[in-house]
Amino acid sequence: RLLILIGSTLCCISLLFSVHFPHYIEQDSSWHLCLFDHHGAHTVDNFLINHNDECGLIKRIPFILSAALKFTDKHEWVQVEGGIGTVGISSYAQGALGDVVYCGLPETGQRLEQMEEFGALESVKAASELYSPLTGEVTEINTELAENPGLVNKSCYADGWLIKMTIEKPEELDGLMDQAAYDKFLKSLE
Repeated sequence: RLLILIGSTLCCISLLFSVHFPHYIEQDSSWHLCLFDHHGAHTVDNFLINHNDECGLIKRIPFILSAALKFTDKHEWVQVEGGIGTVGISSYAQGALGDVVYCGLPETGQRLEQMEEFGALESVKAASELYSPLTGEVTEINTELAENPGLVNKSCYADGWLIKMTIEKPEELDGLMDQAAYDKFLKSLE
């Protein structure tokens, strides 16, 4: 039994080390870790199912992308990596808006104060202003949205991001909601 346990453990370790590029993909309205190894791409679900007999791993591992996101009470989110914040709108906001048909975004280089209006989204049934979750300068806008504004609906936490910005006051992040607090906030709106 000890040899079987050691063999299974080594198999699992070798599989983990053969994985090089983790990415996140949206599938069936939930997010999954997508692993790229020398055999190609696998979602974690498929990867573990394919290797379940060898490693005795759990068949399904849920992954919540938004664990690292911070939210405003205006339904914008920000994810900070390396001093740059990526900003978008929450799933709740895109659902309330309906099909987005136009994205009005700021110019690169524009400086924003926290909660300053920086643009607007228009849908077939409403328009909504966008507010900066943090103080900083716009470093990039999602140019894909000019041709395909529906990305905001289809992939609001990935391809449907709006702007990237510098973070001048990192302490402002402490005043934003994490996923649990945002979920509680959404329940209070019902």
